[in-house]
Formats: sequence, C-alpha cells, structure tokens
Amino acid sequence: MTMQGRLSAAAFRFFQEGRPDEERWELIAGTPVMTAAPPIDHNRIASNLERLLNDALEHHDPDREAVQRPGLELGLGPAVLAGLGFAGAYRPEPDVAVIDDDPVAGRRLVDRAHLLAEVVSGTDEEPVLPDGLPWIDAKTRLYRAHEACQVVLIVEQNRIDVVVWERGPDGWVARCLAEPDAVLDLPGFGLRCPVGSLYAGTHLRPRQRLA
Repeated sequence: MTMQGRLSAAAFRFFQEGRPDEERWELIAGTPVMTAAPPIDHNRIASNLERLLNDALEHHDPDREAVQRPGLELGLGPAVLAGLGFAGAYRPEPDVAVIDDDPVAGRRLVDRAHLLAEVVSGTDEEPVLPDGLPWIDAKTRLYRAHEACQVVLIVEQNRIDVVVWERGPDGWVARCLAEPDAVLDLPGFGLRCPVGSLYAGTHLRPRQRLA
C-alpha cells in the first residue's frame, strides 16, 4: 500500500504515530509505503539474529541491545542524501538493529544504531530510484552513511547467503558468506557463529522432528 503525496521526514513520523502498531511503513523518496506482512521464514531469521546478538551482547557489551524494527533516524540531511544520489526523504525500517540500551517506556525512535540488518524480501528487490537501484541496495547505501553504524548485514531469506559490510579504517569492506558452516564473526559485538544458525527453523534449516 502506497500513500499519495510526498512527506518530509518529520511529517512521516507524525503520520506513523497515528497508524496501528502492527502496520509497517517506510518512507521512500518522500512517499510512505506500507510493506506487506513478511513470510514466516523472514520473521524466523530476524528473530534468530536478534537472539544471537543479544546472547553475545549480554557478555560482550551489556550497554547495547538488539531489537527488531526500530524507528531509525539516520541523521542524513538533504545534502548528504543528494551526495548519495537520493532525492526526497527516506526513512527505512531495519529488520534488526543493535542500539544503545536505554529502557524508556514508550520509546519508538532511535538516532544511533551500531549494526543494521535486513532480511531480503521480494519488495526489497524492487527498484526505487530512476537508475533502477533496488530498495535493498538503497537501504545498504543509507545505512553505511549513518555515522554510528559499524556493520551492515544483508541476509537472503530464500537461500543461505549473508553479505557482511564492515566499516574499517579505509572505509567499508564487504564479504559474502554462502555456506551454512561459514563463520559469521563480528568481534565488535561479541558474536561468532555459523551462518546456518541464522536460518535455524526455516525451510533451509528445518528443526529435527522427534520420532
């Protein structure tokens, strides 16, 4: 579902506040777009990643936590967006983010995320820019421009395939993990696990049934 008319980032947040909690909206080039309910596998992967990160952070850095679908203010002004090749306002909603632990009742928005992750669905692969750039690639570009972000994860839901973007001293470096036994190693978050762990309980890595 797409609303007509262009909104500023502030107007979009006001619009979101008036919508039911179960609705998921993103702002794409100033246009609010409600995303369809994702497949169960999508939710399972996001839940697995959230749990794995929180288990690791509990020991590595208890001042941070992993959450699903936070409202994120990227802090990217019009000039920065224009430099990235974007026109209009954008407010993506990540599937999983590592944020600072700040237990405030009713908190919806954060302006700092240290890790941002997307589980790729069909709508993420649709083009959103005149040059045909898919929404998932646009999200990756936006997340990498967020000053606090150190890691971006792009997780495919229909095959075992994880792209890990890490910010280093010379900029961003990407690596692809496409085997279930490949190791997802994120030392800044205390996480080290097989990539297959993200897919536990999905059709790609079903749980073993008791006889």
